[in-house]
Amino acid sequence: MSLLAVAGQVASWTVGLSVNPLTLLGLVPVFAAGLMFMQYIAVDPESHPVDATKLRPTYDFIVVGGGSAGAVVASRLSEVEHWSVLLLEAGGDENEVSDIPTLSGYMQMSQFDWMYQTAPPTDSTYCLAMIGDRCNWPRGKVLGGSSVLNAMIYARGNRHDYDRWAAEGNPGWSYEDVLPYFMKSEDNRNPYLAKTSYHATGGYLTVQESPWRTPLSVAFLQAGKELGYQVRDCNGELQTGFMLSQGTIRRGSRCSTAKAFLRPVRNRPNLHISMYSQAIKVAIDPKTKMAIGVKFIKNGKPYLIKAKKEVILSAGAIGSPHLLMLSGVGPKEDLEELKIPVISDIKVGYNLQDHIGLGGLTFIVDEPVTFTKTRYQTMQVAMEYILRERGPMTSLGGIEGLAFVNTKYAPPSGTWPDIQFHFAPSSINSDSDQVRKITGLRDSIYNTVYKPLKNSETWTILPLLLRPRSTGWIKLKSKDYKIYPEIIPNYFTYREDIEVLTEGIRIALNVSATKAFQRFGSRPHKIPFPACRDYEFDTDEYWECSLRHFTFTIYHPTSTCKMGPATDPDSVVDPRLRVYGVGKLRVVDASIMPNIVSGNTNAPTIMIGEKASDMIKEDWGVKIMI
Repeated sequence: MSLLAVAGQVASWTVGLSVNPLTLLGLVPVFAAGLMFMQYIAVDPESHPVDATKLRPTYDFIVVGGGSAGAVVASRLSEVEHWSVLLLEAGGDENEVSDIPTLSGYMQMSQFDWMYQTAPPTDSTYCLAMIGDRCNWPRGKVLGGSSVLNAMIYARGNRHDYDRWAAEGNPGWSYEDVLPYFMKSEDNRNPYLAKTSYHATGGYLTVQESPWRTPLSVAFLQAGKELGYQVRDCNGELQTGFMLSQGTIRRGSRCSTAKAFLRPVRNRPNLHISMYSQAIKVAIDPKTKMAIGVKFIKNGKPYLIKAKKEVILSAGAIGSPHLLMLSGVGPKEDLEELKIPVISDIKVGYNLQDHIGLGGLTFIVDEPVTFTKTRYQTMQVAMEYILRERGPMTSLGGIEGLAFVNTKYAPPSGTWPDIQFHFAPSSINSDSDQVRKITGLRDSIYNTVYKPLKNSETWTILPLLLRPRSTGWIKLKSKDYKIYPEIIPNYFTYREDIEVLTEGIRIALNVSATKAFQRFGSRPHKIPFPACRDYEFDTDEYWECSLRHFTFTIYHPTSTCKMGPATDPDSVVDPRLRVYGVGKLRVVDASIMPNIVSGNTNAPTIMIGEKASDMIKEDWGVKIMI
């Protein structure tokens, strides 16, 4: 095959992406040939799941959504040979470009992304630096879901999170209950981690550190020590501390849940995977109030496939409540307003929680040690990745380090930190065009604040609020499935959220002031957002104004189908994830979290899929051993 033909093949893989990576790298023939080469040397080069075209009229289980939880559930339920399982995914399959860790940002605003946006706040309290005062909320519309879009960070949350779930009336969800399910999935390939009692090998999901990092990653760990924190495995016994990022990567490439859980079982005759199949409604018998199947659209054709045993919604914290409400399960007043017959009047879409922080908190250094597009998108770097699966392109979305720190508002035990840091040896100026696109940052803001840094060496800490008090909701706007629901995150309703984040920002400033970073001449970038010019740098008012402008979500929406006991009026599902008021219907994804976990949500969502699979098996008479 000629290089021109190879380049054409690679271009076909990237149709719909926000940028063609060949243009991105300026290496059309070399990178094109390399990607084609990778396709053939991959361990499982032809193992992508096949899109089922001949569907049965009935399956035992229908799983809606092939993302971080749904891929797990479909894989695990199909382990029972006499059960038939249909997995419906609204998007298509991932490709070789999405496998490249450093290009994670380019998966957003592509055909892999639902491209949700928040509703503009009515009181001008957040997302004010974004076009239309709307924050982008990327969600995966692809086999593997948001595990194809994210930065691949593997973080489990805090043991107190899960103990709190159990204490609030959810037996079986304590830390001791869920830890085995984290370990069941895991194939940890860092020897110093794998040999501990908190990690495991041999699971479907590969977890390891990136094989490449900048010198600033070492400075980040040293800075943590200077501030009195330990460098530790924050997925181990204790969470508080600093660490190199652990991620869901395998031999330098992304390990999505589709790659981990679906590709190895793609030939099971009892598992059908139907892509480009958008669910539009759960079919529920109004007399018995039992789920009987799923209505969906595939290739423009409507289908109704029935489920003998259960329908399982794994469409995510936006998609699952949207489908429930379209099906007559949700707040009675809202459904009646849209003339949707009410099957079960429960608080679907409420309790929306998300991790937010200050975007663009930038520091400048004097040495050429940061991650910039011009420095690392070169022929040498591309060939190192293609031939050795190493080098800068293996970076976990640019996130080299994590830290979990305690502000003065954190519980006095010190074991339940309230702020998380994502450390990146780059900033908005390092890849300005794409960052502006995926954040929706206004050009006027970028030109004023970040354009002056165009040729500077910069790094970033993203300080995140781990347990926000403010909650929002997902509200149905129409009975037409094509119209997205309204997303109202209600950021900063509670002033305490601003106060905790302000303290977190000041700890980040202290990181820059350590000897470890001062050897590079680190100092904060102080050009304010235009609307914050009247406030002195590092005052409470300055940081509040900054937070309300560059309100940054790390894309962790949860809790819109809250798990809880029947005595809790806000609960949507019971502790076995069965929907209240409807039989044969469960929700299995991040939406069931009663409270958001203290860390990145992908690993906990996979754990939920693992645990739910065993609960479903138990409820249908299959003996479980874990």
